[in-house]
Amino acid sequence: MSRESILIKRETELNLAKLMDIAVPNDSLLLLLHGSPDPDSIASAMALQELLQRTRGLARSVIASTEPLSRQQNYDFIFSMRINIQLVSNVDIASYRLVALVDAQPSFLDGILSFLQPHIVFDHHPREGDWSAPVEDIRPGYGALSSIMTEYLLCAGIKSSRLMHTALLYGIKTDTDNFDRDTIAEDISAYTYHMKYANMQLIRRIELNQTPVRYLKYFDVAFHHMNNFRGRRICFLGTIESPDACVQVADFYLRLIGTYYVVVAGIVKDRLIIVFRGDGYRQDCGALAQKAFGFYGNGGGHRSAARMEIPLAVLKQQLNADLSQQKVDQFLIENLQNAQKPKPEREVDERTRI
Repeated sequence: MSRESILIKRETELNLAKLMDIAVPNDSLLLLLHGSPDPDSIASAMALQELLQRTRGLARSVIASTEPLSRQQNYDFIFSMRINIQLVSNVDIASYRLVALVDAQPSFLDGILSFLQPHIVFDHHPREGDWSAPVEDIRPGYGALSSIMTEYLLCAGIKSSRLMHTALLYGIKTDTDNFDRDTIAEDISAYTYHMKYANMQLIRRIELNQTPVRYLKYFDVAFHHMNNFRGRRICFLGTIESPDACVQVADFYLRLIGTYYVVVAGIVKDRLIIVFRGDGYRQDCGALAQKAFGFYGNGGGHRSAARMEIPLAVLKQQLNADLSQQKVDQFLIENLQNAQKPKPEREVDERTRI
């Protein structure tokens, strides 16, 4: 597939023009990633950084995340891409003129970053919260932000390096779970385009390393405590070292016969992380996550994958400070069950009856 076969949307052209207006020669740029960076957010940040570097010239730029990397695959990925990602707590935000929020939205930020008002926001999750930015592009229909960033690079006439092709292809591959999750034609077109130039052998090498040995204890907890309600599997792992433990357990259990969605939660520092994985057919994970836990915290997702974060203080208040396996499991199950109860039928005014 040639680059000409990828449709450049009008909104891409308009937003590229806005980017060119907001950035100045020799500018400074902070590219901020929310949570522990995944390949799609990393590749998208790389693409935006490259776009502004090649078109405007950046005197300084840095990619930073609100949480450290957690998956071994992602360590291997950024090492192979020859980039460095810093923790935002180690970055002087005020020293950068432009702030770009990539694969996230301002409403996702909390705590010491709640004051932040990014100049640029790119995301492919459903829009959440009341916010605005000079340049914003939110396209929840796309399976990966890397597909959107591919359009921007092509629209700007930038010839990508083999590393950039590899990064964007891997971003699409992982965020669509090899096209098993929400995907549209544009994702497939972008993937096919990058395939001609990407280092597929490097990607295969990265994919071989998945689960650290120390994570086996979380699978053991799940084996003994997983609740199963007719193919809906729900489990609290207790205190965990990284949200990725929830992701890996949820991904594994989704493969079990008769399972159509999995909810796995764990406490990381001062938050309860809840990860949703589904078959994308019988249940909309993103909608379920919001309906069940949106009152307590924030997050988002798509039909087959979602994540919510609840402040630990809020959870303790709900459970009278009892964070035992039984109480947290009960909290998860009850909220999920309430979220799936059918709405009561509206009472029909007798005068409107025919």
